Amino acid sequence: MRLVIILVIALAPFGLMAQSYEAGLTLGGSSYQGDLSPEAVNLSTGKIHPSLGLFFRYNFNKYLSARANFSYGKISGDDALSKDESRTGRNLSFQSNLVEFGITGELNIFGFQPKGLQGRYSPYLFGGIAVFRFNPETEYNGELVELQPLGTEGQGMEGFADRYKLTQIAIPMGAGMKFAISERLTIGAEIGFRRTFTDYLDDVSGTYVAYNELLNGNGELAAILADRRGELIDDGNDVPIVVAETGVQFRGNPDEPDWYAIGNFTISYTFYPGNGLGKSRSKKDFGCPKF
Repeated sequence: MRLVIILVIALAPFGLMAQSYEAGLTLGGSSYQGDLSPEAVNLSTGKIHPSLGLFFRYNFNKYLSARANFSYGKISGDDALSKDESRTGRNLSFQSNLVEFGITGELNIFGFQPKGLQGRYSPYLFGGIAVFRFNPETEYNGELVELQPLGTEGQGMEGFADRYKLTQIAIPMGAGMKFAISERLTIGAEIGFRRTFTDYLDDVSGTYVAYNELLNGNGELAAILADRRGELIDDGNDVPIVVAETGVQFRGNPDEPDWYAIGNFTISYTFYPGNGLGKSRSKKDFGCPKF
């Protein structure tokens, strides 16, 4: 997808004046791939949640466009949904709202020109950069608890890393198809994957920290929610504790960053600069006579 961005940056200054620009809406779904996905394989995503957004697209010419978008969605993961016994036994879960602002370049493979319906449809590739905000939570005793402030892997304790940032950078990349219903109205569908630079979308990355060490360093709630395997043990105690040595057993795979995906249906309205908001250059003006 780097090629898309390079082409937009390199060729746009040498192209024609902007043919058009668009404002539109998106509606679709968002999902996540990471340590709490159902299976330990690529593209194993959990539950798909509704997402929506707004975008502004600037068309340099029929092949190259740039887009700014704002999206809101949700992601989640739950070991209980896995068929892998090692994952169900880990007994971790999370959910997080997701807010994203991104800028991407688009390459219309066939060339897209709604004006005059000369190029009515085209598949396209896109890639760019995005800033997103997340905040993983889990359910405990019927309430949602924010995980990042707890430091469930020892974050903030002496000898451990700082707490991870809730605002991060991602690289969006994907493909779609757009179709001009008219010179003004365009619909489309796309799927985009976001490569992040964090392994903590789900609050899970590295190794367990011993219960007593977490209890003394970050408090009881951090110690309880860091290792929930004991909740599956019925030995008569309210919350059985599984004793794990610090750094010995892995909660997740720290070598693989988390991803999230957003699939959208899109609808946009096209404006033609210097021609008013509602008039197309290809049509005559049948308004009132001028004196």
